[in-house]
Amino acid sequence: MRAALLLVLLAAPCSVHADDAPVVPTFAEETATSGIDHEYTGEWQYMVGGGAAAFDCDGDGRQDLFLAGGESPARLYHNDSDPGGALTFSERPSGLELDAVTGAYPLDVDSDGMMDLVLLRVGANSVMRGLGDCRFSAANEDWHFDGGDGWSTALAATWEKGASWPTIAIGNYIDRHEEFSPWGSCTDNWLHRPAEGGGFAAPLALTPSYCPLSMLFTDWNGSGTPSLRVSNDREYYEGGEEQLWHVEPGQPPRLYSAAEGWKALKIWGMGIASYDLKGDGTPDYFLTSMADHKLQELAPGADGAPDYRDMALAAGVTVQRPFTGGDIRPSTGWHAEFEDVNNDGYADLFVAKGNVSEMPDFAMEDPNNLLLQRPDGTFMETADKAGVASLSTSRGAVLADLNLDGLPDLVVVNRNGPAQVWRNRGPGGHWLNLRPHRDGANHDAVGGWIEVRTGERIQRRELTVGGGHVSGEAGWWHFGLGSAEAADVRVLWPDGTAGDWQTVPSDGFYRLTEGKPPERWTYSVP
Repeated sequence: MRAALLLVLLAAPCSVHADDAPVVPTFAEETATSGIDHEYTGEWQYMVGGGAAAFDCDGDGRQDLFLAGGESPARLYHNDSDPGGALTFSERPSGLELDAVTGAYPLDVDSDGMMDLVLLRVGANSVMRGLGDCRFSAANEDWHFDGGDGWSTALAATWEKGASWPTIAIGNYIDRHEEFSPWGSCTDNWLHRPAEGGGFAAPLALTPSYCPLSMLFTDWNGSGTPSLRVSNDREYYEGGEEQLWHVEPGQPPRLYSAAEGWKALKIWGMGIASYDLKGDGTPDYFLTSMADHKLQELAPGADGAPDYRDMALAAGVTVQRPFTGGDIRPSTGWHAEFEDVNNDGYADLFVAKGNVSEMPDFAMEDPNNLLLQRPDGTFMETADKAGVASLSTSRGAVLADLNLDGLPDLVVVNRNGPAQVWRNRGPGGHWLNLRPHRDGANHDAVGGWIEVRTGERIQRRELTVGGGHVSGEAGWWHFGLGSAEAADVRVLWPDGTAGDWQTVPSDGFYRLTEGKPPERWTYSVP
């Protein structure tokens, strides 16, 4: 039904119906009292990047925060928030206090149950092994991970079929060693595949490369084998474009071609957000850019080809100019993320905005967006009403339930300015936070899906590592339920097996272990 509505909307501009207006939650900025005092600093080599990571580093169930620092040291902040209370954090010495960090993604690389962290850097990237109790140590040498010496600005990870270690794609920006004219000198992206016996083999170059700012392994066609989607910032004028790579076990990576149905798309690609908005089993993709943001769905009649069409105008998510603040020049989008912030059962969209570096043709007063989804698949702008329309120069972000009250909170990293923290005060409907688990390698089920059913409607989320802009999350996967007091849940595991539908009451946290009933989790004071 919603897919049919979207097809109708594509034929005409969307209209706003007051009856369908979603409930706007209130976000209270708690930066000053949060304990977080951090800036992402630096000039030309740090004009991109500025990421955050949310993950549980000590096993207490709360997601802690890592913030990239650029020229400043990166920092880890332990989550001290009481359930339902104010957002409070304390800085923790962790071994992660490296400089030149542009972003980070949590990933349990060795599947030992302790979350590791992959740091993107200007210089050698670092895989940091989780030791427990929020302590980390460098693992590049032990795991034979080649950190390189580039300017890294994108990451995606997956487990290829039969592998006990992940495959990690790293996106590299311009050649920072080119002294006189670095622009137009994009360097090769790398694909790190597992080696026999553990660790990583020498990386493969993903050529051609066009200065990516976001990557995502995603099973776009339901084949069971994720492909690598790459959003590129530069060199579209020299043959560059958005990319989709075949990454098939035992085969060298290769680009999808026009003969296979891939259509050239040339934008200033900066961030990727994915969600199955229509509930048809295929992800839709929001792509941030400079002025020309896209929301893509598989075109009707694609017949298995990666043939995408844009529905941003019909859905009301073009966000090409500031909607408030007085500046009418085009906007610059960075991190994007879908999350149901008001728990009505429909995924909403946050977009971080900010000028690259005083570019005169683009807005300097560029507010972040918070677009709430209506039941008909269209979106409405609410960032000013919700209280998150910051005019700072934003880059990376995370949306996560930091105080365990079922409402996603927001942390945004700003360039050469303080990071900001907002607590979601609601109101909102019922909700679930779910975490899949399986024994052995890839126990977080990366590459699988979670499905949540209320009545005849099914919400689906692909379990991915990557996307956004240099910012990643691990832990609880959030679903809003609207008025439903219970829901049926199941996991589609990465090997293609489907768990049984099992009913759970709303407003709770559940571990979904393969082959076992859902286990309700409650927070215990450490």
